[in-house]
Amino acid sequence: MSRNYKFHNPEGLHFVSFAVVGWLDVFTRNEYKDLLLESLAFCQKSKGMEIHAWCIMTNHVHLIFRSTDKQKPELLLGDFKRFTSRSIVKAIQENPKESRKEFLLDYFKKEAAKSSNTTNFQLWRHDNKPIELWSNAVIQQKIDYIHNNPVEEGIVFRPEDYKYSSAPDYAGEKGLLDGVYVFRYFKL
Repeated sequence: MSRNYKFHNPEGLHFVSFAVVGWLDVFTRNEYKDLLLESLAFCQKSKGMEIHAWCIMTNHVHLIFRSTDKQKPELLLGDFKRFTSRSIVKAIQENPKESRKEFLLDYFKKEAAKSSNTTNFQLWRHDNKPIELWSNAVIQQKIDYIHNNPVEEGIVFRPEDYKYSSAPDYAGEKGLLDGVYVFRYFKL
């Protein structure tokens, strides 16, 4: 859990970003992104994570979520990051096609050695940068920011063309993650 960034309202809607240590491009392989998707789906069904927007980039994740089962959002996110760290490291270890295996595992092991609360491997940076979303305008601004990330990176021309985000859901299409709460508001 972050020592620098805190969730102040446990019932609030939050925007978080979290990155791979060293901003390494781990999520260039779809199988690693799919592990994140499976974990998000599990958190939705079993841990009360209400997801409003998300995007998996090559080295970081953006998420707008709320904790609905009275679990503190920092604990919910911490569980997600711990589980995905273990599952992704294991997938890297077992992937015969992973040409960067030795480099990635060595880097994660060195990062873990620097931290007092991590053993073996550290995949995620400790900071989450949570921002509580307090108005329709701020919510929409963060959703637009999340969905435009792949456009800004030159991966796609239109946000809804990037399948590893909730942008297709917001464009009226079916995204990869079920149960996304599409945010809509009406200007008066």
